[in-house]
This record gives sequence, structure tokens and C-alpha cells, in this order.
Amino acid sequence: MNPSGLAKDGRQALGRRGEELAAEHLRRRGFTVLERNVRSARGEIDLIAIDRRGSPDRHALVFVEVKTRRLIAAGRRPREDQLPLAGLGARQRARLRRLAAAWLADQSRGRPSAATIRFDAVGVLLGNDGLPARIEHVESAW
Repeated sequence: MNPSGLAKDGRQALGRRGEELAAEHLRRRGFTVLERNVRSARGEIDLIAIDRRGSPDRHALVFVEVKTRRLIAAGRRPREDQLPLAGLGARQRARLRRLAAAWLADQSRGRPSAATIRFDAVGVLLGNDGLPARIEHVESAW
């Protein structure tokens, strides 16, 4: 395998680990994770969940973008630009909106009932041991 393949595999493993931790985080907070890694020709939605906390008129169908980074120096606070959600830009937000619209328009699946649709972001910062050093969840991120 070439070095670029190794780097890609490492990024994919890092991303999968972050998505697993983000899904666990959401479940602990009372969300129901409906789907993970929803792929289409235009991209991928990391997580789709239902937030049923509160009254039924507040239930939300949530499309979640997960960003994962590895903490470089053990025992040190990460710089602001090293935090996972610092890399979430306008292009990624627009992409997730397009993918969510396509997912909602797909008539081949049943859709859960929810009062609203929301876009959340979860940033996962992993220590060198692979354990979460920090998980940041921003509801209604955009």
C-alpha cells in the first residue's frame, strides 16, 4: 500500500472512531440514532437522529456533521485552530443542507415524524490513547 493510502486509511479510522463516539454521546443525551454514514453520489451524512427530548411539538429530525481531530501534544490544551469544529466551513454546511434535502425527498423510505429539522455539529477531540479528550455538541449549529 502506498503512503497516501495509509494516510487515507488513518483518516477514515479516525473519522469512524469520532462518529462512534458522537453517536454514543447523542444516545446518552436521549437522541435516537436512525442512520450512520448515509452515502450518495454527492456526499455523505455522518449521522441522522431524532431528538425526542421535551414535548412532541419540540421533537427534531437532526442531521449531524461530525468532525474529529487527534490531540497532538498530551497534557496540553489544544489551540483554538486545532479544535474539530474550527474546520467546519460554509461549503460543508451547504453540502449537508443539500444532502439532507435529498434524503428527505427520497420517497423510498419512511420518514420519522418530527416538528422541525435541525443541523447539529459534534466535534470530537481524541487523545493519543484513542479516548475522547473532549466532545463538543452544538445544537442548531446553522
